[in-house]
Amino acid sequence: MSRALGTFAAALLASALITRAFSGANPFIGFDWFISLLFVVASWMAAWALSWIVDLLAPKSVSRILVPAIFGLGVVAAWEAYVRTSGIPVVLLPSPSEIASKFARSTPTLAADFVQTFVRAVIPGWLMGCGAGFLTALACDRNDFLRRGLLPLGNLVAALPIVGVAPILVMWFGFDWPSKAAMVVVMTFFPMLINTLAGLNASGEMERDLMKSYGTNWLTTLVKLRLPAAMPFIFNALKINSTLAMIGAIVAEFFGTPIVGMGFRMSTEVGRQGLDMVWAEIAVAALAGSTFYGCLALLERKITFWHPSYRR
Repeated sequence: MSRALGTFAAALLASALITRAFSGANPFIGFDWFISLLFVVASWMAAWALSWIVDLLAPKSVSRILVPAIFGLGVVAAWEAYVRTSGIPVVLLPSPSEIASKFARSTPTLAADFVQTFVRAVIPGWLMGCGAGFLTALACDRNDFLRRGLLPLGNLVAALPIVGVAPILVMWFGFDWPSKAAMVVVMTFFPMLINTLAGLNASGEMERDLMKSYGTNWLTTLVKLRLPAAMPFIFNALKINSTLAMIGAIVAEFFGTPIVGMGFRMSTEVGRQGLDMVWAEIAVAALAGSTFYGCLALLERKITFWHPSYRR
């Protein structure tokens, strides 16, 4: 407890230094730029100290949520303090407060970009890519010849550069959302295929022999034994693809899109040196991707509650 009190004192000192950074003093220039780094260190000290105190005093269910939140606030505070005290130009790195202001002023534009990229391209492409990969994995599991012929081609296609495939898909499917959804399908198909095949082989030989002794066919063994055992692998692919889908849709929009979309907005605002809008779009993409990933993680916990990783 004494160390916790000492840490709390360090947090107060660090908070005082951060407050000094926000007091409106003139930016430090010349050799004194390193003083701005002290505020970054101070904010990290505050985040570390407060996280330690919360972890010691709060229940585990509460600290599991508060500790990441405190560290996230520490990152934002360090960013804000460094920008305010180093005098770095806004075209290079806007502060979180400037990004938040731009976010509030541009909510309708950000909402339209979110619908175009995430709702109309990411979600359909993710569903089609994951669904096609899953069904193809079942076919490969049933037919070994198909597995030996398709997997090498899958590895080849998965290694293709996205910046080379995206303009081709834009030319094939047009400038609207279908070309972006097609890019998402290309990026999500093979991770689902590979993970599902690995999961279908995760069940042990003893369990399979037991199912054979009951006289079960391939479909019954698949439904009763192999698919439940493959669920951790399938959800791993779904979570990986949730981030790949966002990346693929945004990159595809750089090569042609209507005058709406996250990738379109980023490319145009960079040309206009509107970095605050670019960071606002990045924040929207990060929030959408994190929420998508979190929902899949919760669903995984509900379905694979039997897995050893969830046992206490």
